[in-house]
Amino acid sequence: MSSSLSDTIWLSEKRKNLLLLLMEGPRDIEQIKASLNVTSKAMMPQIKILKKQELILQAEEVYELSEIGKLVVGNMLPLLNTFEVLEDNKGYWASRDMSAIPEDLFMRLGELGECMVIEPDLNHMFDLPREFTENLAKSRCIMSSLSYYHPLYPSLYSKLSQSDAKVEIVVTEAVFERLKTESPTELGVLLNSGNTVVKVFSEKSLRLPTIAVTDRFMYICLFDKQGKYDHRKAMSFDASAVRWGRELFMHYRGLCREVTGV
Repeated sequence: MSSSLSDTIWLSEKRKNLLLLLMEGPRDIEQIKASLNVTSKAMMPQIKILKKQELILQAEEVYELSEIGKLVVGNMLPLLNTFEVLEDNKGYWASRDMSAIPEDLFMRLGELGECMVIEPDLNHMFDLPREFTENLAKSRCIMSSLSYYHPLYPSLYSKLSQSDAKVEIVVTEAVFERLKTESPTELGVLLNSGNTVVKVFSEKSLRLPTIAVTDRFMYICLFDKQGKYDHRKAMSFDASAVRWGRELFMHYRGLCREVTGV
C-alpha cells in the first residue's frame, strides 16, 4: 500500500500539484484547470487515480483532500520545501559546516523558503551586501550574532542602537576583545544604549554562526567545511525563515553572558 501511494504521488507532477493545490482548500474543475494550467482531458485521469487511492473526495463538482490526503500532503510539504531551498544552491549548502545549526533546526531547513545566496563580485568582496544593510536600517527589532569582526559592523550597529530599533547582539569573546581595542567608542555607544543588549558567547566547543534576524528578514553566514569564511551568505524574507532564524538566535543567546560594561 505504501509503495502504491508513493508511486501515486511522486510519479506524476500533475497529481502532486493537484494535491498541493487542494491543501489550500476545495476546488472545482475550472479552478483546478486555471490554477494548474491543464485541460480537463489531461487532469481527469489523474483525479480518478487520486480518488481510487482515497487521497481526494468529490462532492458534486468540487474536489477536496480526504483525511488521509491531508495527512499525506502535510508530511510532503516539509520535504518539498527542503527541495526548494536546496535546488538552486546545492553547492552552497553542501559546502557549509552545518554543525552550527542544532539538529531540530537543521531538519527544518526547508522553512527558509525562497532563500537567496548572496555572493559578491571581486570588486565588492569586503562590502556588506546592500540587501542586508538597507533592510537592516528599516527594521524595528534586530537580533544579531557576530562570529567574526568586520570593520563595518561597529559603526553599523552603534548607529542602529541610537535609532528607535530594539537591538540585541551576541558576539564571540574574540570579537568582543577586538571591539574593546579597535572600536571602543562604538562599543561604548552599544553598552550605554537603553534599547541595546550585548551578550558574549564563550562556548569554545561550538562555532557561533553569524545571524541577523529582524521583523523583515533572516540572514545567515556559515563557515565552509574547512572552517573558512568565503563571503557567501543566505538571506530570506519569508515569515517561516524569520521564525526559524529567531529560534536559532535564541538557541545561542541562551549560552551567553550579558555585558553591561567593559
